[in-house]
Amino acid sequence: MQTPWGEIPIYDAHVHFFSHSFFALLSAQSGRPLPAMGEFLGWQMPPSDPEGLAEIWTKELDRHGVARAALIASIPADEASVEAAVVRFPDRFYGYFMLNPIASDGLERLEKALAGGRLRGVCLFPAMHRYAVHEARVRPVFEMASNYPGTVVFVHCGVLTVGVRQKLGLPSPFDMRFSNPIDLHGIALTFPQLPFVVPHFGAGYYREALMLCDQCPNVHLDTSSTNSWMRCQPEHLDLNKVFRRALEVLGPRRLLFGTDSSYFPRGWHARIFEAQSRALYELGINEAEARLIFGGNLARLLSSQGN
Repeated sequence: MQTPWGEIPIYDAHVHFFSHSFFALLSAQSGRPLPAMGEFLGWQMPPSDPEGLAEIWTKELDRHGVARAALIASIPADEASVEAAVVRFPDRFYGYFMLNPIASDGLERLEKALAGGRLRGVCLFPAMHRYAVHEARVRPVFEMASNYPGTVVFVHCGVLTVGVRQKLGLPSPFDMRFSNPIDLHGIALTFPQLPFVVPHFGAGYYREALMLCDQCPNVHLDTSSTNSWMRCQPEHLDLNKVFRRALEVLGPRRLLFGTDSSYFPRGWHARIFEAQSRALYELGINEAEARLIFGGNLARLLSSQGN
């Protein structure tokens, strides 16, 4: 893709794969048939087969010049959808999946997913599933993930909203008591070779996310979404200031560019890329650093050699 630094490959570290299974669950919960729900939302409902949605995403990434993306299965037990996309386009997608580690079949699903070799990111949402990431019952997740080099553990912290649920009037009984990045401190120290990713700069826990990263060199931040959490900070922050401080604490090797793209017809969220690339260019990062943030770091973490 053409960027302020010239032509560099772009890897998006945060794209939600809103599969047919994802919308079928929302349809059942809301009582709206899929076509009616799509019309209500103004969204394009995906084809029933995940390979078809993968083809749509591939064309969308081609249109924007994006080389590769990490696709996130956005409900528990939807690993098969993202795995099918990775099988269909192994050079275009990395596979991530949501895991509820306290579910009765959580560890069984985790082992099956990682053993298949196509899913590389384990996504934890402690506030959504209402557990503390440092609890003893969650520890087996990290033990198992550490046995598969090239696997990352994605831990959503801070403010958590699911916009489509709000639009449909569905409840989201999340609990922010479980969303502080500091909860990850002891775990990250215990598993120093396991890469962790905290999205959205901590989604409101920016200070805490930076403190965590300062203490734990295996913790990375992804830059995705509009980062609207900035409006809740006690002092005025803008994207330039957020990036400047993150670079001071983490350096360019632990930031992962992402957009938080999800649905169609919006598709890939190009405005996120434009805002972030402009902010980083204004801060004076060089081409080598830009290559790391916009793709190199993600590729390194998910390589077979791991961290």
